[in-house]
Amino acid sequence: MSLLAPMALIGAALIGPIIIAMYLLKLRREERTVSSTFLWQRMVRDVEANAPWQKLRRNILLLLQLLLLILLVLALARPFFLTQGIAGRNLIVIIDRSASMGAVDVAPNRLEAARAEALRLIEQLPDGGQATIIATGGQMEVLVASTTDQRELRNAINGITLRNSGDSDLTQALTLAAALAAREEQSEVAIISDGNVTVPEDLTVPATVRYFPIGRSDNNVAISALALQPAAAGQTLFAQATNYGGASVTRRMDIYLDGALFNAYNLSLDPGREQSIIVDIPPQVQVVEARLNEGDALPTDDRAWAVSRVGDQTNVRVIGPGNRFLETGLALLPGVQMTLVPTTTATFTQTAAQVPLTIIDGVTPTTLPPGNLFFIAPPQSTAYFSVTGTLEFPAMRPVFGDEPLLRSVSVSEVSVLKAARIVPGNWARIVIDSDGAPLLVAGERDGRRIVVLAFDLHQSDLPLQVAFPLLLSNIVSYLSPGTGAQAAQLVPGQPLVVPIDDAVSEVRVIRPDGRQVSSRNSDRIQILGNQAVYDDTGELGVYTLEVYHNNQLELRQRYAVNLFTAGESQIKPQERLAVTQTSGLQTAAMRERVGRQEIWRWLAALALLVLVVEWLVYQRNGITYLRERWRQRSRAKGSASAR
Repeated sequence: MSLLAPMALIGAALIGPIIIAMYLLKLRREERTVSSTFLWQRMVRDVEANAPWQKLRRNILLLLQLLLLILLVLALARPFFLTQGIAGRNLIVIIDRSASMGAVDVAPNRLEAARAEALRLIEQLPDGGQATIIATGGQMEVLVASTTDQRELRNAINGITLRNSGDSDLTQALTLAAALAAREEQSEVAIISDGNVTVPEDLTVPATVRYFPIGRSDNNVAISALALQPAAAGQTLFAQATNYGGASVTRRMDIYLDGALFNAYNLSLDPGREQSIIVDIPPQVQVVEARLNEGDALPTDDRAWAVSRVGDQTNVRVIGPGNRFLETGLALLPGVQMTLVPTTTATFTQTAAQVPLTIIDGVTPTTLPPGNLFFIAPPQSTAYFSVTGTLEFPAMRPVFGDEPLLRSVSVSEVSVLKAARIVPGNWARIVIDSDGAPLLVAGERDGRRIVVLAFDLHQSDLPLQVAFPLLLSNIVSYLSPGTGAQAAQLVPGQPLVVPIDDAVSEVRVIRPDGRQVSSRNSDRIQILGNQAVYDDTGELGVYTLEVYHNNQLELRQRYAVNLFTAGESQIKPQERLAVTQTSGLQTAAMRERVGRQEIWRWLAALALLVLVVEWLVYQRNGITYLRERWRQRSRAKGSASAR
């Protein structure tokens, strides 16, 4: 044990002797009734009675006052024990609240243990020290920024809850922590997590980073895949379980069809291996649920759902003279129903919910239909872009980055003979560029998604490339969100999106717990132009989205939200994190006992208790007198009542 203010001990050396001297100099007389002063010569020896420096007698008040002095002096000296923690005055706490922190290998779960650790670190702050609380896992949140208010810090920590959405990426949190630490001296960053996180490699934190690992076990088996696919005799169910732990286990998987138990399968899983189940189920089944029996540390990934899209089709309208390449490509896409409209003067009575996508191939209709639009080789300008000429032999130059339209698509071998020179508005992002003008743009305007391909398919060899069906599939998926078998499987936090128009009277979402959310009385369903978006999908389970037209049900779609994230199911705690610091350290670990656990508050509380006891002892005669008076009064009342 050490002291922060050892000079306070001088107070005991100064005040202690004064208290003892007061008892040595105290005049002591005892009142006695005697028959004769001759028998009590000692009582009349005033000189002896008033003589200073008498022999110190046993006195409980003296002992209590000395004990009170010692406790107060020790509290002022601020004793502390070195513990695992922090030593800075500006603390930045990063708390992981991702799905893996729901593991129950520590009671009651890892997140509760992380919150308790954060509260302990907050208590170690010196007087005047400040802290910032950052929650990661899904979208990063700064709960409290640079405050010295302990109550506000505790409330922020206690309010952190688990998030199934997103992964545990610390890039944003550590970047913000580095900026905050650079502005304050004696800064420290504390990461409280199980270590299954993503840490930026090119970031150097200008402060000491300490990592506080949470968790003990790696025992976890997860349902890593569950899907329903149409088949000739009905539907085919594919289920897969993966053992993310370090020991072989035996588990049972129960399959429920529309809430009724269908079958149970015994699984034997070696470490790091998976086991799959493929079974045919009736075509009328709408919802399938898989459950693993209890037996591991993370119950969150022991359940999964899949919904049927048998009979569901994505209606695609094609306006143009006819295009065999385009029609063949659309026919290859599962669940796509194409309708050809050869005239550009047609009137469109179907709503955007009924026909979410229209492809305009080589023409410009008089009136644009509702829903999302895919322009191919537009001959003239529209309200969304301008056509200013043509390009001869443009070279394709795809953009870099995570572009969803180019997922698994390579256009490096595609040749184009001629393309329209497109000048899009600021709503569009360039997907494929060339030397003169963009060849493929995409974006959103007026609440609808728009894609423009600048060249005719017949003026290129794109339809002959492997990239064509992949590119067409990506474009259709982008322009008709929420439809198709792939769209029925969502990750937590991914929004539900459905195309609508002005004729839609209500959009309703039924959550997995049975609660209903309506666009009429809730702002959770946002109407963004021609789309309805619901983004509160952090809870796992089946969501049902309903669209009403003139109060009549027009569309009902189900979506399954599952974890299916290997990074969260891999729950083995990590001993250290690779975080580069300006001090030269390359890892963040909790090895040193640098935290100060002060105990002056306990000493002060004990001193207050001793003070109360000392006062009671000093007033014992008065207390005895009052007690006797109360007893006499009680007896007097009792006697009066008896009469």
